Amino acid sequence: MLSLSEVEDAAATVYAAMPPTPQYAWPLLARRTGCEVWVKHENHTPTGAFKVRGGLVYMQRLKREQPGLRGVVSATRGNHGQSIALAAARLGIAATIVVPHGNSVEKNAAMRAFGAELVEAGHDFDSARETARRLAGERDLAMVPSFHPDLVRGVATYALELFRAAPPLDTVYVPIGLGSGICGTIAVRDALGLATKVVGVVSTEAPAYALSFAAGRVVATNSADTMADGMAVRGPDAEALDVILRGADRIVQVSDAEIAAAMRAYYEDAHQLTEGAGAASLAALIQERERQAGKRVGLILSGGNIDRPAYLRALADG
Repeated sequence: MLSLSEVEDAAATVYAAMPPTPQYAWPLLARRTGCEVWVKHENHTPTGAFKVRGGLVYMQRLKREQPGLRGVVSATRGNHGQSIALAAARLGIAATIVVPHGNSVEKNAAMRAFGAELVEAGHDFDSARETARRLAGERDLAMVPSFHPDLVRGVATYALELFRAAPPLDTVYVPIGLGSGICGTIAVRDALGLATKVVGVVSTEAPAYALSFAAGRVVATNSADTMADGMAVRGPDAEALDVILRGADRIVQVSDAEIAAAMRAYYEDAHQLTEGAGAASLAALIQERERQAGKRVGLILSGGNIDRPAYLRALADG
């Protein structure tokens, strides 16, 4: 687990590229959920998602240790790829990003705009990751994983900001992709000695982490077909799962319909643009509204990167 000084050191790297993001208590969300709600706005970063923090920290360390690096390659559904593309460009390093076929058009455009070479391969994130590993060997590129201690250390800075700026929180809901966000939140909670419960959120259509949490071991699934592409993972990371098993209170599963309803709620109550994974924590709170009545709850709004047609469908479905 991370020490407080390690997260503070990471914050210095992050803040060289961006300011801290805000956390606001929205009264209409409080009325909707029956509790005091503090939203951590990771949709306000330079890439529109929390992942940029980890990319900055990871690439800074990699450049320091490998000054002659030819380039990097990684796989993504979008937000991790944007973080690596932005961080690599800041350091003058070439980045190749592999995405599955049918990936978000607008996330793809953003990664190219940050300077990345985009490669489309496979039908989902896990298959794109296999292509990235192959390209690393063929092109002599450094493979950037989607879960790594440096990535956790970087994204943990949002939890440090939230816990220091908001009043004491009873619970924080965190969406889970491969797990860097929830692991960083657990690490900072423990480093600060807080009693806050950390609750993970996954899609019912990509329940690998929920199944693994229940079984106490890695349980992979055959598919991860959810509108929340940031949570569309079939195979959990064993290291991340170990942290989650030791530090999370529980994992909540939310349906695509619940996620879409939460996206509408964010728009109506706070005028916030959210992607599916970004709205998942609110979907979980709404599902557990009775359990959290009268309490003070934190929500990680992890990102706002969603294609316009998908967002319009989510807004219209209600």
